[in-house]
Amino acid sequence: MKFADLHLHTLFSDGTFTPEELVLRAQNAGLACIALTDHDSVEGCERAAAACAKVQMDFITGAELTAEHEDTEVHVLGYFLDTKNKVLLDRIAKFQAVRQSRINEMCAALNRLGIPLKAESVFALANCKSPGRPHVARALVKEKLIGNLDEAFEKYLKKGRPAWVPKTKMSALEGVELIHQAGGLAVMAHPGLNRTDDIIPALVEAGLDGIECFHTKHSTVMSRAVSGDCREISICSSPAAATATASAKKRPLIGTVRLPYDHVERLKAKVAERKAKTTDKHR
Repeated sequence: MKFADLHLHTLFSDGTFTPEELVLRAQNAGLACIALTDHDSVEGCERAAAACAKVQMDFITGAELTAEHEDTEVHVLGYFLDTKNKVLLDRIAKFQAVRQSRINEMCAALNRLGIPLKAESVFALANCKSPGRPHVARALVKEKLIGNLDEAFEKYLKKGRPAWVPKTKMSALEGVELIHQAGGLAVMAHPGLNRTDDIIPALVEAGLDGIECFHTKHSTVMSRAVSGDCREISICSSPAAATATASAKKRPLIGTVRLPYDHVERLKAKVAERKAKTTDKHR
């Protein structure tokens, strides 16, 4: 059997690997296909695609958009995106600016607590357009202002902690539309993680194509339940998530969730169907 991992991050958002290193890890894990889904970024897709081509591995362009619906945060994965799509790139650029502004605010909050972390240090460490809390945590550890990453989140950066700063998000419905106009499929990420089951009907009505059922933080029972929901509402029971981010955790998890390749084929069929409908609509 062939397997895939369709939820991976690189150092272009909160991961720790270059696209090339990620592909090497995927190859070593015996994967036949990966998707790169950096937060609010498609910067690494071209390099990942080139690296995959060299080792004859299937590659799917993607991104993970941070959104919300009725005050509930929801992450929307976009697959098969046109990474040159101007509307997509313009919207992503705006949310990257929001992310950068948030780093400044978190560092200012830390400074008020007497912790002398400079935003410039975080940006230098992140070296990407989509910095986030994991970069602040790493900078705190690097400058010996905190003992470890978990402590940084627990003491300062988790929601409700003194240096946590909310970020402006696009609406989830807007996220679905943005992905579709860029030629992609819109998939709700890890519903078990965000506890977003109750908003699935509204997103399906807006054109949601699938739900991420398999995730390292989804129990077997949860994965089965979400898969059942997908069958009931006739959308894709889709991708595995063994994310390669390092955030506050100890090791990358790429390849620990082995998604059977038939899920990839279903997604390919779905995007082909969507493109055919779009073509017919404009004839």
